[in-house]
Amino acid sequence: MAKRGKRYQEAAKLIDRSKSYDINEAVSLLKETAKAKFDETVEVAFRLGVDPKKADQQIRGAMVLPNGTGKTQRVLVFAKGEKLKEAEAAGADYVGDQDLINKINQGWFEFDVIVATPDMMAEVGKLGRVLGPKGLMPNPKTGTVTFDVEKAVKEIKAGKVEYRVDKQSNIHVPIGKISFDNEKLVENFKALVETIVKVKPQAAKGTYMKNVAITSTMGPGIKVDVSDYR
Repeated sequence: MAKRGKRYQEAAKLIDRSKSYDINEAVSLLKETAKAKFDETVEVAFRLGVDPKKADQQIRGAMVLPNGTGKTQRVLVFAKGEKLKEAEAAGADYVGDQDLINKINQGWFEFDVIVATPDMMAEVGKLGRVLGPKGLMPNPKTGTVTFDVEKAVKEIKAGKVEYRVDKQSNIHVPIGKISFDNEKLVENFKALVETIVKVKPQAAKGTYMKNVAITSTMGPGIKVDVSDYR
């Protein structure tokens, strides 16, 4: 197990590991324990009662946080014709088709999210080996494969986040920055939890949300009481 720094150890002393905190209390405590010299990202971690090996218990999607993430996403759009103009008008950072595909094949990755129209996916799919490992492949489930590129780009710019259960049945999602007002972090947290509850697979049995914690980039995790959502 990696040895924690002195700053982390001091912050951890403020947290009762046996307790699940009310979200308002948890966010206040989070602010106390975030001691880094940069604006740390706030993340929520879910431990879910699902079996991700089973197709009917997979969880993947996207949502727009009420108060955004505090990060400006660089959006690349693969499209043709009028859809290119639509993407540019919506605020996309890069728009194109084969020219951008060639650029990515040459090692260019100066973007955070890709949106593609369905008629471009045959070509974009050829980038699977380079985009897949980076989690950048467009997907209909997250709204990044669509002809409504204006909506897709504007939602991403407004603070859209993706969620996906991993092999250990966990989901990690950023909900803002430590500089956010407490109320904004709480609102983002509640919106995210409500979304995760809504996408519970029908095949999942037993306790769905086993454990939920909130943490900052360099700080310790703080368990949050989500019994009201169970």
